[in-house]
Amino acid sequence: MDFAHDERTRDLCTRTRTFLDEHVLPAEPVLDAQVAASPDEWGPRPVVRELQEVAREQGLWNLFLPGPRGAGLTNLQYAPLAEILGRSPRLGPVATNCAAPDTGNTELLVEFGTPEQQERWLDPLLAAEIRSAFCMTEPDAASSDATQIGTRIRRDGDHLVITGRKWWSTGAMNPDATLLVVMGLTDPDAPRHRQQSMVLVPRDTPGVRVVRPLTVLGYDDRDHGGHAEIAFEDVRVPASALLGGEGDGFAIAQARLGPGRIHHCMRALGMAERTLDLVRERAASRSPFGRPLAEQGVVREWAAESRLQVEALRLLVLKTAWLMDTVGNRAAMTEIQAIKIAVPRAVQQIVDRAIQVFGAAGLSQDQPLAAMYAGARSLRIADGPDEVHLSSLGKAELRPHHPRSTPADVTADLTAREGTPT
Repeated sequence: MDFAHDERTRDLCTRTRTFLDEHVLPAEPVLDAQVAASPDEWGPRPVVRELQEVAREQGLWNLFLPGPRGAGLTNLQYAPLAEILGRSPRLGPVATNCAAPDTGNTELLVEFGTPEQQERWLDPLLAAEIRSAFCMTEPDAASSDATQIGTRIRRDGDHLVITGRKWWSTGAMNPDATLLVVMGLTDPDAPRHRQQSMVLVPRDTPGVRVVRPLTVLGYDDRDHGGHAEIAFEDVRVPASALLGGEGDGFAIAQARLGPGRIHHCMRALGMAERTLDLVRERAASRSPFGRPLAEQGVVREWAAESRLQVEALRLLVLKTAWLMDTVGNRAAMTEIQAIKIAVPRAVQQIVDRAIQVFGAAGLSQDQPLAAMYAGARSLRIADGPDEVHLSSLGKAELRPHHPRSTPADVTADLTAREGTPT
């Protein structure tokens, strides 16, 4: 078993780390100043566009996307790059056009979009000329069960009419988010997983109304575009706006959420590493009760526990990425569920310990820890709550199967797995 990255990945890691250290991290206080100068504005500030130009020039663009339209990287190659960029969650991903929800929406358009849909929406997304939002979650439905979605999409001649209400539509407060990918109910009488469809809705379509922004533990993510509650009031779009086929919505959502979940986990590991860097500096510079924090037994134990979690979960994330590359997302669902549970939970603990090391400063805007805590905590709900993934993972674990004792057994076992939608 070779744990070394290939030559291309090593080169990209070096370049990405240099980009982060020389351009992204120094831009964080610039972003703060620009947000403070225009507190009522939503969407990216000028510093984001400046960073994007540098990233393009350095070939650090659309790294998440495999194939000729993107950087052509595998999940395993992209994983360490996403981790590096995750050290600056507000700037790293968006600077390289690797930020959610555009990444997931881009992947859907690549896999399911028609040539016309790709020309209208995909090309501008890949060029960062527009942003997008994903509209699945609803305030009046148990959104951990996507089959309960109530937004109605009905056919009217050559048009589709959308009526319903969505919330936690990530990025939708951004005026550049001109595309809304909307999941709704097209046939209530169809089998449970064939009732839903997805539609590409231009933001300026009559009947689309942004109701309000939503905050995450008080953070509005204003510079990213935030999260919005959106009302769809008899919104009419051409039938050609249907993504994939009618009734494909649930399957398309699962295709989107698999890569999205692992991308979240990759970036979250970067947040954990940044947190440990901050703890290291703090522990060396503070000396309460006559000796540095780094000499306090409890602080050492916290640092050790955090390092154990990061190292173990990085290996699980890399294994999951490898499986997605070799046997496909559906066959890797067990591992995707495992990292989706374990990584955000661990990162939340790691950031919480760091806040304790920093004391009151860790709760303030002077450090990124409070925002990171909010981000890690939200990931335990986003893309499926822990409890749903635990239930599905436990069901798979208790299903009769042959134990995997050697690396060679892994692929053989996966070919016999039954995929479990979540």
